[in-house]
Amino acid sequence: MSPSDWVEKDFYKVLGVSKDASADDIKKSYRKLARANHPDSNPGDSAAEERFKEISEAYSVLSDAEHRKEYDEQRTLFGSGGFRGPRSSGRAYDFGDVFGSRGGSGQGGLNDLFGGIFGGGRTRSAPRRGQDVETESSLTFDEAIEGMTVSLRLASDEACSACAGTGARAGTVPRVCPNCEGSGMQTSSDGGVFAMTEPCRECLGRGLVVDDPCPVCHGSGRGVSNRVISARIPAGVKDGQKIRLRGKGGPGEHGGPDGDLYILVHVSPHRLFGRKGDNLTLTVPIRVDEAALGASIAVPTLDGRPVTLKIPPSTPNGRTFRIKGRGAPGRGGTKGDLLVTVEVETPLALDDAARAAMEAFRDAAGTYNPREHLLDEQAGARG
Repeated sequence: MSPSDWVEKDFYKVLGVSKDASADDIKKSYRKLARANHPDSNPGDSAAEERFKEISEAYSVLSDAEHRKEYDEQRTLFGSGGFRGPRSSGRAYDFGDVFGSRGGSGQGGLNDLFGGIFGGGRTRSAPRRGQDVETESSLTFDEAIEGMTVSLRLASDEACSACAGTGARAGTVPRVCPNCEGSGMQTSSDGGVFAMTEPCRECLGRGLVVDDPCPVCHGSGRGVSNRVISARIPAGVKDGQKIRLRGKGGPGEHGGPDGDLYILVHVSPHRLFGRKGDNLTLTVPIRVDEAALGASIAVPTLDGRPVTLKIPPSTPNGRTFRIKGRGAPGRGGTKGDLLVTVEVETPLALDDAARAAMEAFRDAAGTYNPREHLLDEQAGARG
């Protein structure tokens, strides 16, 4: 990220948050705006695609605490001062120095001048890690249990393709700043013992002056890369879980490592099964006689192969049974269990034979009253 990006762009305004917004508020706003402007949701809408790029760029800075702090400092330090440097005379710069075509170590080349804004007078650019990229993916319940490979469209920061990251219009090159001689820093003194080193006021710490800015990146040297990648979602992923893929984020700069990709997973509910951790849950209705006398019943599983569950006599309503190894994949290759809860159903209609059997059961039950303890407790409370 170059100083001109930080000085000229209001990332807080892009995300619609205040400057003192919390990290959670920034994330919530980004997710809302990213979903609304994602290219997949707005096919053929170039304006939405441009907004999506701006939103992604803003979030890449404000979501990183270190980048956000530095961004705030630059905005405070430089205020509304633009990126364009003065047109004072200075040494012309040749692209031969950029790519080392003149031999030697390439010292003094353009790449050596794209360092951090507070380089302490150093002109050699330090490696910089690529930005982390966050996206979202929606899966069905079965896809989440089994795992799958998804295609994702990503937007990340990279060098502007029109100017190769120089910030200058094609056919032109930046000049080494005549004030700081390319260091990006200047030293001032009040005539006393102490001297203060600060970013150069002429080039705003970049070490270069761009007289004719690139019309694509407006002199920043940075652009947005749109690409489609395939990512493997592991089996057993949960709703709301965030998957980290190392090295799949934005490209690094000056030999720095690539950033990481974070995928926020949304899992749609299943019409039969629920989930608690690595266990699957299922509610199964049983008849009154099955609960009273016991039975063996067929129970569906997520893989489509039913299993037989033995219901013991006198099973109460709401009892939960555990079927080992029929749940979701867990850590270390283990699998959770299937938790089956039975619900005793009362028949909605009885024919003559069934009614006679129920009446015989009532007569056989005699004076047994399952609510008697409630009446006893109430009478004891009043006494």
